[in-house]
Amino acid sequence: MKFYLDSANLEELKRACSWGIIDGVTTNPSLIAKEGVPLEEHVLKICDLIQGDISAEVVSTSAKEMIEEGLKLSKLHSNIVVKIPLIEEGIKAASVLHKEGVRVNITLCFSAAQALLAAKTGAYIVSPFVGRIDDIGWPGMDLIRDIVQIYGNYGYKTQVLAASIRGPRQVIEAAKAGVHICTLTYKVLEQMFQHPLTQSGLEQFLSDHKKAFDLVSA
Repeated sequence: MKFYLDSANLEELKRACSWGIIDGVTTNPSLIAKEGVPLEEHVLKICDLIQGDISAEVVSTSAKEMIEEGLKLSKLHSNIVVKIPLIEEGIKAASVLHKEGVRVNITLCFSAAQALLAAKTGAYIVSPFVGRIDDIGWPGMDLIRDIVQIYGNYGYKTQVLAASIRGPRQVIEAAKAGVHICTLTYKVLEQMFQHPLTQSGLEQFLSDHKKAFDLVSA
């Protein structure tokens, strides 16, 4: 399973990249807006940091404008994947962009029916939002399992990306379900390191080492 960092913050990206486990980045207009830099300029800075897929989202809502914007974004860098919202105009745009050789991430997916439409366009990635579905009282991970099964049934090549992940437990559940990608906030990635037995075990090892060294030195 690939790990993407769901962030546009360059400092977070630098720190996470230093771990050697990040396979790509997902951004959206909200994340880019927080950085106060024009979208295209900022996306190129991210491309300089991460050698992997970088999702950059269109802000248009008509198919014609999304196609124009998507083509422009795709030409900025070979690693860019164009994010398109899962609306009727978005499906139209995604179908055209796929035929033009542009890799598309169809985002804001909240049902298996929507995911099936995304796969039919030839999308490179579909992004179902686990946490947001949980927020309205539906089991978000059930959606992930349904999409993975449906894609497997028909051999669709579209990768399933689990988005809106709220904690390490959901990462594990997504991995068990067979998703291809998890996109995670920096906070969730940090949480994955944490376990009380790791810390106490390390402290014990270091304490034992110090005692043994002190005996040898005495």
